[in-house]
Amino acid sequence: MERWNGRVALVTGASVGIGAAICKVLVGAGMKVVGAARGVEKIQELSNSLKKEKGSLTAVKCDLTKEEDIRHLFKEIKAKFGGVDVCINNAGFTYSKSLLEGTPTEWKNMMNVNVIAVCLCSKLAIQSMKERGVDDGHIVNVSSVAGHVILNMPEVHFYTATKYALNAVSEGLRQEMRELKSHIRISIY
Repeated sequence: MERWNGRVALVTGASVGIGAAICKVLVGAGMKVVGAARGVEKIQELSNSLKKEKGSLTAVKCDLTKEEDIRHLFKEIKAKFGGVDVCINNAGFTYSKSLLEGTPTEWKNMMNVNVIAVCLCSKLAIQSMKERGVDDGHIVNVSSVAGHVILNMPEVHFYTATKYALNAVSEGLRQEMRELKSHIRISIY
């Protein structure tokens, strides 16, 4: 983690759970972390609790279902920090409804957050890295067990489809970076 000291990380879905835990670890390692979520109050509370750590945490409001919010997020990061070195696409959600109960609007919202937003955040993060000559950056996409196994749980079947898609997108992006002979890493967890 030493090589990341002083560098900039974006974490989506940073207000609770895995996202908040990731922010805490990265701030402790000395990174300048931008935590993005629809509700930033919890990120701000976490930021206040981490004031004595080596790094910092900045809360930015962002609704990942809105392209303009994502683009604004990257503009803010560029203005405040110069750009992104690490992008952790952690945000994800489900309506916990079976395929027979779900609606097209709900499916679109899940796809927008769990897949489309990841694609756009990854694209903009890589653009940011390339603009600044950063060739050792890292994109980390947080998947789920549901991205590897179709569980016999009808309430997560569409969520599972989004996580399988996330795995495919991540591998495709990794192949594209390899073709470009880039050292920007793409990982999925």
